[in-house]
Amino acid sequence: MLGFRNLSRCCSRIPPVKHQIKFVGLRPALASPHGEGLPPPAAAAAALHTWTPCRGGMEVERLQHPRRHRRYLHSSAPLGGEEVVHGVVPSFADSISEGDLRWVKAVGDHVSQDETVCEIETDKTTVPVNSPCAGVVAALLVEEGATVTPGTQIFTVKPGEAGEAAAAPAAEAPAAAPAAAAAVAATAAAAVATKAPPPSPPPAPAAAPMTPPPAKVSMPVAAIQHSSFIHQAQVKVPPQDYSKDIAGTRTEQRVKLSRMRLRIAARLKEAQNTCAMLTTFNEVDMSNIMELRKSIGDQFFKRHGIKLGLMSAFVKGSAYALTRLPVVNAVIDNNEIIYRDYVDISVAVASPKGLLVPVIRNVEEMDYLTIERSIAALGEKARNNAIAVEDMDGGTFTISNGGVFGSMFGTPIINPPQSAILGMHGIFDRPVARGGQVVVRPMMYIALTYDHRLIDGREAVTFLKQIKSSVEDPRTMLCGL
Repeated sequence: MLGFRNLSRCCSRIPPVKHQIKFVGLRPALASPHGEGLPPPAAAAAALHTWTPCRGGMEVERLQHPRRHRRYLHSSAPLGGEEVVHGVVPSFADSISEGDLRWVKAVGDHVSQDETVCEIETDKTTVPVNSPCAGVVAALLVEEGATVTPGTQIFTVKPGEAGEAAAAPAAEAPAAAPAAAAAVAATAAAAVATKAPPPSPPPAPAAAPMTPPPAKVSMPVAAIQHSSFIHQAQVKVPPQDYSKDIAGTRTEQRVKLSRMRLRIAARLKEAQNTCAMLTTFNEVDMSNIMELRKSIGDQFFKRHGIKLGLMSAFVKGSAYALTRLPVVNAVIDNNEIIYRDYVDISVAVASPKGLLVPVIRNVEEMDYLTIERSIAALGEKARNNAIAVEDMDGGTFTISNGGVFGSMFGTPIINPPQSAILGMHGIFDRPVARGGQVVVRPMMYIALTYDHRLIDGREAVTFLKQIKSSVEDPRTMLCGL
């Protein structure tokens, strides 16, 4: 009898052991021996609680709230093993092996098939990753800004109609926990209890919502006077985007260079270190080409549904000049010169992500209409951030038009591994001598930067004069002059 009494005392000193009921992945795993046999709703609620065995049953000690974050590694898919479809990083061009990820959608968002879920910024362009099916974004498997490679699984989608109601995110599950917790407690009490459970402790008071701190403002101290009030117009707040606005608040911000800007910087430095760059200039009288646009521009638009621009004249003129002077279309490769029998012209276009250089291929075979359509298609892609890496691969010659921004004069930098680049500038009325008289004509300066290791000055000047002749009088191309 004494032995049983001592054993009872020893057992009473053993502290209660907490058992957690938790989930692993999407399949419930009951860590408590008392959780076996629980109905699915009760087991789901039990996953959000910590249970403490006690005399008379099981007592709920605390509710485990999952972290609430929309952008990172949390799933909104309901528990129970529903089917999900994975989103995978697509293949890039041969010269690109990785990129930085930026999320467009968040967990719980409805998506339709082929709707963009995230974007991957590479060295050359931004690649969208679309949803493989219609449904709800269930999980984001990679953090914002992470570097990813082709084939990596980055998100999951629960299939279903895009307009169909989504399952409640895991962060909202505690709302249904009280009722399910009661069922769990009753079931467990019937199995192991010998006494009535003690009353539950009062719920903890709800935490007050956090208020974000007010934005910091500043103004010159000298502007504050004892007899004056500070008006709203005097208060200055630091700008949200330092690249677009200077508010005069004397603050600084460090911003990480994008992959595209890093690649541009590396290529420009490569061109400077590798090529012996030299620039030659000339000027073009734009009177005839502007008169041509004015006389047949409306007919051209009615017939083909596209405007007749100035860029097509320079693209066509450059292709004609490149076929006449193949060395400008060539490139140095170690101890050899590579001559191409095709003309692929890279045209610099502005986009929300920066300056892109897509390629118009086989320009030597195109007429004005085909060139205009190609330029319009590339411009539309650039405005919609839809230019693919394949659109910018290759290129044997580049045309940069700074004139659309008002440039009067400039020296463009070669786009390696090419050997030359043509720079167009703004059209301005200037007095020029024609037939012994001074007349005012719309004039444009053009510049050719070339690799002097390969191209001699005579060839560069001849090339630029050929473009000048083709633009000033397109009949020279028709006659092979």
